[in-house]
Amino acid sequence: VQLQASGGGLVQAGGSLRVSCAVSGRTLSGYTMAWFRQAPGKEREFVAAVKWTTGVTYYEESVKGRFTISRENAKNTINLQVNSIEPEDTGVYYCAAASPRTLAIRVAGRYEFWGQGTQVTVSS
Repeated sequence: VQLQASGGGLVQAGGSLRVSCAVSGRTLSGYTMAWFRQAPGKEREFVAAVKWTTGVTYYEESVKGRFTISRENAKNTINLQVNSIEPEDTGVYYCAAASPRTLAIRVAGRYEFWGQGTQVTVSS
């Protein structure tokens, strides 16, 4: 399984961008797909997740109402739409996949597959 993240870049505070994660190798039906981010000098933190089969979503409190995670089944892709972006959202964004048995979906160590990360930089 390969996860390929894309779509990062430099954006002004208050702006928007979308990062995407293309899944290849096999179908991850039933898996939990998530985005984590890591700012310089900080630990990797949970941002959002979606159950591939049901579409149920989960968000970290600080991004609720600004971030939207979604899946495109036909393209085998997970997207993260980021609106009203803030300087504190700066970091490397990673997509990840956890097996259907995983309950602690906010814990990075529970994820089986990881993408390479895409840099998001927000200027104030």
